[in-house]
Amino acid sequence: MKEGKLDDYTKLYREVVEDIKKEKPGTLIHLAFVDEDNSMVTMIHLFPDADAMEDHMKGAGERANEAYQYIESERLEVYGTPNEGVLEGMREIIGPDVTLVNVSKNIGGYIRLKKD
Repeated sequence: MKEGKLDDYTKLYREVVEDIKKEKPGTLIHLAFVDEDNSMVTMIHLFPDADAMEDHMKGAGERANEAYQYIESERLEVYGTPNEGVLEGMREIIGPDVTLVNVSKNIGGYIRLKKD
């Protein structure tokens, strides 16, 4: 997080996330958390499949450029198996100074979206 930019970023994030919620139904989870000293934001996105992730990435470059006024990316972790076009698009958006880690081998587990 850039110094003193949390409030501005929070405002932008809330606007963007509402648009994504309406326009990208395949984005199941879109959350942002900030640490205690307001220096780091962690975002979590969840998609049911690679196609939904690809749809989510449409316009991601523009959204990222807006966000980069307030934040600096250090690391992007992708869990699952997006198509190579999505990974390449992510590399272009984050640039060469940001680490991109793709963890694609799922050995099990589940996601519960509501209480049973």
